[in-house]
Amino acid sequence: MPRNRALMLRYLPFLLLAALLLLTTTLPVSGIASIPPGSSIAPMLEKVMPGVVNISTRSHGRGEVTPYDSVPGYRRFYRQPRSSRRQSLGSGVIIDAGNGWVLTNFHVIKGADVITVTLSDKRSFDAKVLGKDPEADVALLQIDAKDLTAVPMMKDSEKLRVGDFVVAIGNPFGLGQTATSGMISAVGRSGLGIEGYEDFIQTDASINPGSSGGALVTLNGELAGMNTAIVGPSGGNVGIGFAIPVNMIRLIVNQLAEHGEVKRGQLGVAIQDISPRLKEAFDLPTMDGSVVSQVLGGSPAEKAGIKAGDVILAVNGTPVENSSDLRNSIGFLPVGETVRLSILRDGKRRNLQVTIAENEEEGDLGERLSGVVLGPITKDHPLFGQLRGVEVLAIQQGAPAARAGLQPGDIVTSINQQPVTSRADVVRALRQKGDRLLLHLLRDDGAMFLVIK
Repeated sequence: MPRNRALMLRYLPFLLLAALLLLTTTLPVSGIASIPPGSSIAPMLEKVMPGVVNISTRSHGRGEVTPYDSVPGYRRFYRQPRSSRRQSLGSGVIIDAGNGWVLTNFHVIKGADVITVTLSDKRSFDAKVLGKDPEADVALLQIDAKDLTAVPMMKDSEKLRVGDFVVAIGNPFGLGQTATSGMISAVGRSGLGIEGYEDFIQTDASINPGSSGGALVTLNGELAGMNTAIVGPSGGNVGIGFAIPVNMIRLIVNQLAEHGEVKRGQLGVAIQDISPRLKEAFDLPTMDGSVVSQVLGGSPAEKAGIKAGDVILAVNGTPVENSSDLRNSIGFLPVGETVRLSILRDGKRRNLQVTIAENEEEGDLGERLSGVVLGPITKDHPLFGQLRGVEVLAIQQGAPAARAGLQPGDIVTSINQQPVTSRADVVRALRQKGDRLLLHLLRDDGAMFLVIK
């Protein structure tokens, strides 16, 4: 064998490997954007990061226990030293430079007497609260400042896809502005029990305590969502974080700016997800939709002809996947708007027109009883006519009271040791200030006390 040919055969594997490496560094991988060597997202971050702020709060009272402390595995992104003068650290996003509007999480500023917003250029301003929505964990602040930089919102967060690259910006552990990158791991996450209203973006971009209220932005520098919660048994990042999408934020901010709160509509039904057993019992084709388990008397649902056992499949033509999906669809509709519900009854699909009413059952019960529908003891309750109290007619999944153990059908006889026999009694009992609510209730054949923090 000629010497040159022998040498070629000897080094052929190395030549093939070199050719393979050359191809993989010059050809884009299918489905993933090719990033030229030496490229950087620094120019985008230089424009966006001035719109992300640090938020610190002070409270002169005792450190308040949050309703989220009892949720295993979930940690909020703020720090609360145990002292009579509480300080909390979090993040925020400037969404309107002209009006000085700063978006953050409600739990970041909860119970604060003083809220301080610090910009990236080290200027600090006292902020006032324009509005807050505890159920969605959103707060809108305002600062009197000039030369602000707002982070532009993307037009439609529904267009986000699993695999899109994003950057999380916040104030982890109080260190100051920090940017981390990752991708969207899932969209439309709900049923986690973190908020009353959930439609989270899930991301593996590294976010940690102190990043609550921070920005989740696209590679184009547009606000995709607001960082809100993480899963992590040790309180640190394990690659599972959640952000509220801008589509939901936009609906909430509009109401907070106008009313200082979110005036949610209601159908007047108790609903539940479709389980495999319910799917079989109702002979349903899929597990999509939400089953009506109870219709409240005099409610918009009753007036429209909705019945227990109906399966709500769509709202205004938009499919409903589960109960959280339905709750979000109805909860942000304007009061007085008429919607078309597609339902399944006795195997037949039909449409009903329902006019959304103001949710008077939840409006003044405060944060700890938010998502709870109370009313007179119904005639079909086993204890009807035997005692005085109010019945838990319905309760939202993930509500603080639900996490504490309150259940539909419970009869509440006293709150903070004050007897309650009507909604007016409940409102009066709730006026007492304290770190917790003490409920005495009857369930099945027994009585018990329940503490809601």
